[in-house]
Amino acid sequence: MGAAMRRIQAGNALSAFGLGFTVPYLYIYVASVRGLGSFWAGIVLGVFALAALVALLFTGRVIDRRGPLPVLVGAAVTAAVGALCLGLANNLVTVLGSAALLGAGTAVMQPALATMIVWCSGPTSRTRAFAMQFFLQNLGLGIGGLFGGQIVDESRPASFTLLFAIEAGMFLVLAVIALSVKLPRNAAIADARPKGGKGGSGFRAVLGHRAMLQLCVLGFVLFFACYGQFESGLAAYGTEAAGIDPSALGFALAANTAVIVVAQFLVLRFVERRRRSRVIASVGLIWTVAWLFAGYAGLGHGSQTMATAAFVSTYALFGLGEAMLSPTVAPLVADLAPESMVGQYNSAFALVKQMALALGPFVGGPMGATLHGPYIVTFILFSLGITVLALRLGKKLTPAQDQPMLAAPSRVVAVHKSEQVGAAV
Repeated sequence: MGAAMRRIQAGNALSAFGLGFTVPYLYIYVASVRGLGSFWAGIVLGVFALAALVALLFTGRVIDRRGPLPVLVGAAVTAAVGALCLGLANNLVTVLGSAALLGAGTAVMQPALATMIVWCSGPTSRTRAFAMQFFLQNLGLGIGGLFGGQIVDESRPASFTLLFAIEAGMFLVLAVIALSVKLPRNAAIADARPKGGKGGSGFRAVLGHRAMLQLCVLGFVLFFACYGQFESGLAAYGTEAAGIDPSALGFALAANTAVIVVAQFLVLRFVERRRRSRVIASVGLIWTVAWLFAGYAGLGHGSQTMATAAFVSTYALFGLGEAMLSPTVAPLVADLAPESMVGQYNSAFALVKQMALALGPFVGGPMGATLHGPYIVTFILFSLGITVLALRLGKKLTPAQDQPMLAAPSRVVAVHKSEQVGAAV
């Protein structure tokens, strides 16, 4: 990695570390520590998600006009203010306002960081750059959650204030690191630009680009069927249908993170040499097996030990699929985008992801808790749908987009000096 990429990845890891301190404990903090109850805790989480969705509607165009650097710095400072205010909030109004700032800030960071990674990587190094980002994010979240668990004490509100202060500090560190980055312009790759798309700007251009539109639909299904179920439907199903002890949910999440950390770079060489569409299709099959394991855990009438092992295996298989997706989907978004609209495409995909994460618990939670058989069947079908959608997407991609390692030697790269970008930003 070059110096710019190293700093971007370091900031990415530190911000994930800060998020890990508070994300697992936000509901408890609002409901119990601040005494607002479960209803308002749910509303706060909803405001957090809604603020993220609204912010992402405008983020892409700002990134493409002003550059990702000022957007990232602004988002990091906004998130820091939101985190600090949330840790000090003592009434409903300040809690809601702080959650909105935190949600908007953390959401905007995603496409800004993704665009910076695109600008600092070439067609052949982009896969590894996004794999490293995903690896560091999970490592930071895991370590942050581990340290946060040692600090948090429900009987001491000051311990939660400390958690949010640490999170705010990490966001400010990210802003400082970002300000020290000198961004080179991303490579201009002629054969990775949209073919036959309609003209336009903003989201209209994304909607007019058929391959990107198909990728957004695929992305929605991916996030809805996996991340949208982790802490809602799948957790409810495990405790209600499979009788999993709540403490075992922690082991399941730990298994998921461990597989990602161990497998990320082991699968990278496999992923790099194959078509992206087929890699995504294989993830659908792996997740189908994962849901079959979950079905056995809750519906197989085996021993409690076997049910727990099957349930933990479900999360582990999800982790394997995630490790295969991280160097595949995000680089594909970048390669589909025209050079002048990388921020817009990244923001559109982040918006789709946010919508899936918001709707996933809403749909999966009640099903996982009460409709055990239909829940498993539904998400087996979703996983098989991932395979079908990925294979259909492959027919819309150019060789350079679907398998960049093979197409890289034939590409024409225009290198732009970092000073030009610095002046533009």
